[in-house]
Parts: sequence; C-alpha cells; structure tokens
Amino acid sequence: MSKLNIYQVDAFAETVFTGNPAAIIPLREWLPDELMQNIAMENNVSETAFFVPLAPEQMKSTGADYHIRWFTPQTEVDLCGHATIATAYVIDRILHLDTTFKKISFITEKAGLLHVGVENGWYTLDLPARDPEPCSTPQGLLEALGVESAIRVLRSRDYFVVLKDEEAVKNLRPDFSALSAMDGLGVIVTAKGENFDAVSRCFFPKAGINEDPVTGSAHCNIIPYWSRILGKDELVCRQASARGGTLVCVNKGDRVLMSGKCSLFLEGSIHIQH
Repeated sequence: MSKLNIYQVDAFAETVFTGNPAAIIPLREWLPDELMQNIAMENNVSETAFFVPLAPEQMKSTGADYHIRWFTPQTEVDLCGHATIATAYVIDRILHLDTTFKKISFITEKAGLLHVGVENGWYTLDLPARDPEPCSTPQGLLEALGVESAIRVLRSRDYFVVLKDEEAVKNLRPDFSALSAMDGLGVIVTAKGENFDAVSRCFFPKAGINEDPVTGSAHCNIIPYWSRILGKDELVCRQASARGGTLVCVNKGDRVLMSGKCSLFLEGSIHIQH
C-alpha cells in the first residue's frame, strides 16, 4: 500500500467555503494516468492537480521548477488556473519548497510554461490569453442556457456567450444535459458588471463539472474580451457562482495576469492499494 499526501485548497478565496476548491497531490514521479484519473474521480472536486519536481537539467532546459497536470472527475484538461494557484500556495505556504523565491514556474503538456507570482499572500497567475473569436451560434446552445438571445456568441476552446447584463448571468438556470451535448469542452457566460468590470459563470458538464465556482482558464478569454470592450487593461472580475470568487486581472496582450488569495481546508493522506 502506498500513501500520498493530499491538500484541499480554496483558490481565489480569502476564507474557506468560498472560491474554487482544488485537491493538490505532490508526487516524486508520475503515477499511471488511470490511477490519477481515479483519484480525481474519488476526490470529486472540479480539479485535482498533481505535480512533480524537475531535475536540475530539466529546470535549466525548461525554465520551470515543476511539471503540473490537472484532472477533473472525468478527464485530464489542458489548462486549469485555480488549481495552479492552489498548487503554488501548497508549495509556498505548506511545503515551504520555494520560500526564497517570488515566482514559482510550472511546465505543462499543452499550455507551455506557466508562472505564479507570490507576494504577501497574493498569488498571481501568468497564463496565455485566449481571445475568443466570432462563431455561428450552435443549435440548442441558447435554449440549453435558458435565454432567448445573446449579444454575442464567440469561441476559443469553450463557447463564450455575452448577455445583456449582470442579472441575466446570475439568473441562468442551464440544462446541463443539453449543454453536455455541445461540442467543445465548456460554456462561459459573461456580461458587464455593476460593481465589477465583468461578471461570469462557467459550465463544464462534459468534464463532470456542472458549474465551476471560479475558473482561471475562463478568464484567459474574459480578460482580453472585456479589456477590448471597456478600453482598459486592469480589470476586477467576479465569477457569480454560488460560492463566488473575485479576480484582480491585467491584460498583457498575449498573456493575462489574474491574482487572488487561497485558504487551506484539508490536509491528509490517500492510501492506494496495489
């Protein structure tokens, strides 16, 4: 029997029970993919992040400190923001592996090199921008969201639906079964905010997450879009899920920055039988 350490961290959260929970599992070497997927399914939070420290020669060649991968309860994903911030929090505040550094860097399979700045309890993600592009509205998308019309429908990895106002976003009652039939991974719904620059909600039923509480990867779309619409590069965004989360964001052109705090909820062990 093997024992793995596990930490559950609420990301983009100043207190527990807010923001987005992520399970973080440090490894010395990779486990089989099927086992990592089963662990993520058993954890049943939106993402479980696994990370492995790089050897010195790998650190030199990649510019990274760690290799990171993310699994939802149903599938591995190419990018996850909140679990990356949560991983940096575990490295910085619990494992104390990089306490002398202001930046923790991760290499990924598909998203390239990711950095998390660390300063005074704030964690700042540096992620690639994914500016959504115009697309035709797929049949059944608006009906699945429960809305009659949208200002715009765009797409990058996920569909990106712009509604008339904040209330329309908050009042959504999606049909998750219908949304899971859409192509693409998920659906981001957003509007100009009343007390924030932009508000959003994000749905990923195909990945086993009906509604994601706070989604870093979605803001790779939200930041460039609203930066262009509002004519400003510094934004404060609110994900209007039941748990809710606030992200302090900066548009850097081909990169986006998003900052937040983290709170530790759980620390324990996983027991794996061979």
